[in-house]
Amino acid sequence: MGQYDLCSPKTVRELLERYSLSPKKGYGQNFLINRDIPRRIAASAADGSDVGYVSEDLPPERIKGAVALEIGPGVGAMTCELSERFEKVIAVEIDRGLIPLLGDTLSGLENVVLINEDFLKLDLSALIERESKGMRVVVCANLPYYVTTPVLMKILEEYPPSAPSAIDSVTVMVQSEVADRICAESSDCAAYGALSVSVALHGDAEKLFNVSPGNFYPAPKVSSSVVRIKFHSHGIYDVYPDAPKDDAECGIFAERVKHIVRTSFLMRRKTLPNALASEFSKDKTSLALGELGIRDDVRGEKLSAVDFCRLTALLYKEP
Repeated sequence: MGQYDLCSPKTVRELLERYSLSPKKGYGQNFLINRDIPRRIAASAADGSDVGYVSEDLPPERIKGAVALEIGPGVGAMTCELSERFEKVIAVEIDRGLIPLLGDTLSGLENVVLINEDFLKLDLSALIERESKGMRVVVCANLPYYVTTPVLMKILEEYPPSAPSAIDSVTVMVQSEVADRICAESSDCAAYGALSVSVALHGDAEKLFNVSPGNFYPAPKVSSSVVRIKFHSHGIYDVYPDAPKDDAECGIFAERVKHIVRTSFLMRRKTLPNALASEFSKDKTSLALGELGIRDDVRGEKLSAVDFCRLTALLYKEP
């Protein structure tokens, strides 16, 4: 962990005071104060699943040819863990005030690149191309709750649906309620929604473990969970093999699927023929559902990602 114990509440407070800083609510800053958590997140990002407690007696092996892109390093606790496991770490921090502090806590970590930018405004594909040099990329973050969905959608939609993403996986800590929505399946009506389908169109999501408020400084008012999304290796074709093979046509199709998903969940209490009535006649939607073997009184929460793809193909099919 370097010269500082970055998960000690005392050390975190002292570092913030040294640089005349305090946790900013506007940036959703809640710093981890239990070292097991960043270690487990970093290990999960590297190994693909939650490995539970990681012994300090067994130092991790650094993965060659792999880059970790961290969003919001805070004081650098998880950055240090990632630097031990990946050939390179790209840490993107929006808070200008934290940059001098991070220069201190990350000093000596030659495989870490620190970037002071707003992640949501970054040219993500250009950054990855410049910094990864073709190496495998995983994204890792303790995401502020208020930007969780925009950040996830930016990552998910950065690359064309007709091709594999340059990002291999995303391992993030989010509000537990959001984690439930990310990982929900159509049978889980309470949590299942547009975000669930959007994630499923791009990859497979799994909740790894929960994190209680007491593991943070300052403690948030809600519980958190760590989620890992493994991207599909062949883009949307892993979900719907019949998607158009032409790149441009596939892009149009994917946008149409997203539109149908959004519209279906915007009025989720309505049956699909009624929810989509502003664009398609009720008869057309009912016929399409019937062709798929789905009752026409169904609501969007009952359709899987592949069902939405199949329905979209039929609704936009030329007469």
